[in-house]
Amino acid sequence: MYAIYRTKTFDKEFLKQLSHEEQREVELLEKKQLTVNPYVGDHLHYPFLREKKIGGKRIYFLIYEDLKVVLMVRISDKKAQQETIDHIKILLDDYFELIKKTLKQHDEYDPV
Repeated sequence: MYAIYRTKTFDKEFLKQLSHEEQREVELLEKKQLTVNPYVGDHLHYPFLREKKIGGKRIYFLIYEDLKVVLMVRISDKKAQQETIDHIKILLDDYFELIKKTLKQHDEYDPV
């Protein structure tokens, strides 16, 4: 099973850009599909960078196979698609650092 995390940017776009129905679809995507098989939707330049269309929006996420983690990173419409993808590619290292930091903090507070 894969753990699902979201960036702050994703959360803001989730609330601002998506209808309630689209929000429910994203939540179902996270809980029912991505936790089991994150390789849904289209890959974008790399097999670990994915895009899933929901309504008129595109949901972007990164898969960290070795960590069993999916990071939900951005949401855009078709018009901003290429700009959003380019921005995600620039920040790939930052996203990886974010997920490592998040997992480390989670481990520090998780009783063993």
